[in-house]
Amino acid sequence: MPLTVQQRQPVSIIICAKNEAANLLNNLPLILTQRYSNDAGIELYEVIVINDNSNDNTARVLAGLQQQYAHLKIIHSGPDDQRILKGKKHALSIAVAHTSCEWLLLTDADCAPASDQWLALMTAPLANKKEIVAGYGGYGTTAGMLNAFIRWETLHTFIQYSSYALAGRPYMAVGRNMACTKKALLKAQSSHVWNALPSGDDDLLVNIVGTADNMAIVCDPLAFTFSEAKETWHGWVLQKQRHLSAGKYYKWPVKLSLALYASSHALSWLLFFILLLIHHPLAGFAVVYMLFRCLASWATLAITARKLQEKKLFYFFPLFDLGWMVYNFVFFPYITWKNKTTWT
Repeated sequence: MPLTVQQRQPVSIIICAKNEAANLLNNLPLILTQRYSNDAGIELYEVIVINDNSNDNTARVLAGLQQQYAHLKIIHSGPDDQRILKGKKHALSIAVAHTSCEWLLLTDADCAPASDQWLALMTAPLANKKEIVAGYGGYGTTAGMLNAFIRWETLHTFIQYSSYALAGRPYMAVGRNMACTKKALLKAQSSHVWNALPSGDDDLLVNIVGTADNMAIVCDPLAFTFSEAKETWHGWVLQKQRHLSAGKYYKWPVKLSLALYASSHALSWLLFFILLLIHHPLAGFAVVYMLFRCLASWATLAITARKLQEKKLFYFFPLFDLGWMVYNFVFFPYITWKNKTTWT
């Protein structure tokens, strides 16, 4: 539930942008027109956009929007700035230093909020002493198998990290849609692992600061954000390499349980096909086992897909469940030891 007007506290929305002119032109007005004000109707939030050394029309777009919205603050970071932190971390640290509020809401330039209640819903748990709030960052629906798989993988990932958080073992969120306190973010920035990657600020924040009691999950459809999915497999693979690079910094109990889940998933499918191919006496048992396993997983996916308004993904199971096994083999190096060196 969103906060009452009396419960609301000032919020700083942070967007780090690098060559994002088109996305800012399309999405920033939706962020600048959130319904979040006090009793007098005065807006209780600021939007801070840091233009990190862009060479497109980002500066011009931001200047034009600032003439319409007084609560838009623009920061420019150029090539001559001293860069102690890598990649996006540099831009984020500058933005945080310019915030005037203790509640922060983080999103990306290519994200559009689902409604004008996004800000109120995403920050509501902060009033209940939570320090980190994870929301759902979905992707727009277009034709094609790639788009369907991207949305399926996003849904599957949300099931994982939200269930872990609710079970008291938070390990990740998506920077496209998360809120936190300034105190929590500053604590994360002071950690020795913060600058290990040029991106991964969302996952590292949760791993450094997250506890069994201080993280909340928001899955109200009005609090979603939506981005345009990659249109090529190559582009998506590069994006996932960057997203998964923070996995090696998860806490060991979480890494172990995630590894066991992925391994058991892969072994189930591999053994199933092997038993069928060699006509093993246990092949009949394998068929029954896989049937019940798929039905249970399908039911979980269907319930979550309906809640996250992704009903059409229901029909792609178990095809994408099998595809997720391939996914883990392909991205294993980036989950375990490789780092993606850029954040764009």
